[in-house]
Amino acid sequence: MSDKKFSMVAAAETNPNWEKLTGRENDLYSRRDEIRSPFARDYTRILHSMAYRRLKQKKQVFFNINKDHICTRMEHVSHVESVSSTLAKALGLNEELTKAISIGHDIGHAPFGHQGEKVLNMLSEKHLGKKFWHEQNGLRFVDDLELLEDNYKVCRNLDLTYAVRDGIISHCGEVDQNGIFPRDISIPISDFDSAGKYQAATWEGCAVKIADKIAYVGRDIEDACSLGFISKTDQNELLKIARANDQRIMNTTVIMHNMIIDICRNSSPEKGIALSEQCCKQLDEIKKFNYEHIYRHKCLQPFIHYSELVLTQIFETLWTLYEGKYTWANFNEVRKYAPKLIGSFEKWLAKYCLTDIVPEGALKDAALSCDNKKIYSKLETRELYIQAIIDYISGMTDRYAIEMFNELLEY
Repeated sequence: MSDKKFSMVAAAETNPNWEKLTGRENDLYSRRDEIRSPFARDYTRILHSMAYRRLKQKKQVFFNINKDHICTRMEHVSHVESVSSTLAKALGLNEELTKAISIGHDIGHAPFGHQGEKVLNMLSEKHLGKKFWHEQNGLRFVDDLELLEDNYKVCRNLDLTYAVRDGIISHCGEVDQNGIFPRDISIPISDFDSAGKYQAATWEGCAVKIADKIAYVGRDIEDACSLGFISKTDQNELLKIARANDQRIMNTTVIMHNMIIDICRNSSPEKGIALSEQCCKQLDEIKKFNYEHIYRHKCLQPFIHYSELVLTQIFETLWTLYEGKYTWANFNEVRKYAPKLIGSFEKWLAKYCLTDIVPEGALKDAALSCDNKKIYSKLETRELYIQAIIDYISGMTDRYAIEMFNELLEY
């Protein structure tokens, strides 16, 4: 099945918005022998970023499981890339753009998954008066925080294309909607102030959004069954839901395949990226099942309390140290019992503060090797400092957050 129904509206050079879709905030350094497209280059830049590498140590649903085959955030990203690329190829969309959006779509996830996101949102609302949500944090990472060396070993911001940045902030898969259409490109990314407020500006971004939903509901079930979260009775209930449209279904892989085929059959520029009514209902029922039997499972309650304790304690340890231009000196008071935490955090700050406030020595040298946005300026306000702490924590892996928390316990 490959009738390329969307080829005339794809993010291609024939698209009237091509220049804006491939535009960057700054001119990315060029190479004379470059063979990649702008979106393929974005894919590679995200692939080589530290934030992407850390996804392998961030939970998808199940925390601290000593099993090799439980899904991590990185594996989920690969599943989304697989589904969205399949859709793009069949529908005639730009595969390189869907791959780039997919690999970067969850780069803003906090440690401990959606529970960690709730904790950081609570802290952000309390101290900054604004929400924290991983889609927006993903855009913040690729725009302001993540750095790569250029040809001369100077660290710079990623400078991704508009279309990839747009796909990251608009990918929210929690909004139940069938028939997804791209928004008017004249609505700027800066207008996003909540998850799911607007659709992506490209059909490719819309394809990633539905791929995200298909990918996570299926794999979460596999992991829950493997870990014994779902009883035999509940598994039989799920099987009935799964076989509503196909009696041959035996596992979640087949469900995902059928939904991909269904999207290819039912989508068009006139109808949007869409499932049939039957498959849309089925997907919603599976999602509802997951919430009832997996995401709200009583066995996850200890983890919920633990993750709040870990992240809140790290935050409180750091935020009490703010004292304007004397903040750097205050780090020395805590360094004796939290050397790793303080050492790591001051290295983080040094990269994003104006270099004239960074202490001399290794920190100053590291800061001078970075020609990036200095988003924390001179730490003139407590708000800038608090934002720095939230940015720092949001980039942690589950394992690293626990290591920093345990260090506070060992003194």
